Amino acid sequence: MTEREQNSGGEAPEKAPRRQLYGRSKGKALRAAQAGRIENHLPALTIDLERLKDGPATLFPRPVSGVTLEIGFGGGEHLAHMAASNPEMGYLGVEPFLNGVAKLLHAIEENSLDNIRLLRGDARDVLAALPEASLSRVYLLYPDPWPKRRQRKRRIVDMRFLEEVARVLQPGGELRFATDIDDYAGWTLARIAQQSRLNWLAEVADDWRLPWDGWYRTRYEEKAIREGRTPGYFRFRKEA
Repeated sequence: MTEREQNSGGEAPEKAPRRQLYGRSKGKALRAAQAGRIENHLPALTIDLERLKDGPATLFPRPVSGVTLEIGFGGGEHLAHMAASNPEMGYLGVEPFLNGVAKLLHAIEENSLDNIRLLRGDARDVLAALPEASLSRVYLLYPDPWPKRRQRKRRIVDMRFLEEVARVLQPGGELRFATDIDDYAGWTLARIAQQSRLNWLAEVADDWRLPWDGWYRTRYEEKAIREGRTPGYFRFRKEA
């Protein structure tokens, strides 16, 4: 995660989406309480992909004013904060790491959050099931950078991913992306420039150096800053 080499731009054209999900899915053994939440609470909160096709708002027990998706929510700190701060909104979260799912379930229980639905798995499955123009916002925060050149094909950001995000966002909706890896920022901006439906909103340098309003700093970001990595915050708006 410390590599900063710049993308030469000479990669082969990107092909159809890769269906393999890279990265670890489990960490240290779950504590008894965590395992109990996975067994007892996760089934009721899991995103039903078939039902999702009728619109993400149908997943929640009460009407919501809009729905936001966070891809790779880690320990769920940012997602839980958003859900608690905006109870009128519905939130979808996708994360393959079991321990992160267990942490989010604890936050949901502790804060009595009824506006989160989650999936332990691949965010591309959720994107594929969503109807067109059904999300207000998509967050992709500190995705695994796969920094070595031979690993870059594993990055979630590719042209197909951006096409799917643009498809499911409502006009005026935003993809919000944060990374502490310079090369991944450049990689993403290069692909944003190759498509026409998502427009980078930055006008001055501070527009990507400073977080957007309502930003919640996670423990991962605090660690990155302590270790000398500088976060970048990028907003891309879907054009009509």
